[in-house]
Amino acid sequence: MFTKEKSNEIISAVKISDSYSLGSHWVYDKTQLLELPINWERLNAPQAMWHKGKKAGDFTHIGDQLQWLDEYVQDNNTFEPSNYLTFWQEKMTTYDGYIDGATRNTLANIEAGNNSGSNSDDFSVIGRITPLLLISQNEDEFISHVEAFVKLSHNSVNVIESAIFFARLLFRVSEGKNIAQEISSLKNAFNAFIIDSVDKGIASKSENTFDAIRNFGPACGVEEGFSGIIHLLTKYPKNLKELLIQNAKAGGDTSSRAMVATMIFVVNKSSEDIPKEWFDLNIDK
Repeated sequence: MFTKEKSNEIISAVKISDSYSLGSHWVYDKTQLLELPINWERLNAPQAMWHKGKKAGDFTHIGDQLQWLDEYVQDNNTFEPSNYLTFWQEKMTTYDGYIDGATRNTLANIEAGNNSGSNSDDFSVIGRITPLLLISQNEDEFISHVEAFVKLSHNSVNVIESAIFFARLLFRVSEGKNIAQEISSLKNAFNAFIIDSVDKGIASKSENTFDAIRNFGPACGVEEGFSGIIHLLTKYPKNLKELLIQNAKAGGDTSSRAMVATMIFVVNKSSEDIPKEWFDLNIDK
């Protein structure tokens, strides 16, 4: 069980990690990444065309949806899937940010009278689970909420399993336990995809982060992103700022990797090494 104060610290840190990641989010070209006009010590405006209209301090579309879940949970002090789906659908009707494939397909399912999530393997939904800590009395209740939430938009076996893995890892490391050891121990309770992804991530921790993430694949699919997250957590166990900077420099889906890694890091330690300047978020209450 997490205190409300700790839960909110985790949620806040994850939001910051998304905003920091905006600058290089969905920039894939290696040459462009090496020449980006970005100050890596600051929040930056997006360099990718997909985030047209956003500025430094804004969220990506992933962070925007995290903000919606946080708003819903804070206002209702509960999570009821069908009610949240209606709330989420209403938010999407006026949203002017990027609408990803999982969102488009889920909205189409709803319009067709089928309240089933897409079959997307996009792992961004995992970075949005932290507000559910606020209304979970124990690990099992949190897992139940996480599974229900993920299935609303991402009804994919590997995404669901990955979300449960990282949700359980949150609790495993909450008493200051060694993150790498808990990752290695926990993997054996999951399917072959999780075990293989964990092993690859751990094996890469001595590699340059730019190369490791691009070798795994820097895009949005969980098959690419999972090992990248494990790499970040095992390579930078004591330095969240450096973790976020090196992750951002690798490009691709910088936000999803950052959000999941950050929630695990901050549970285990704190958000104190996030620069104060990064807290200057543009949140429309």
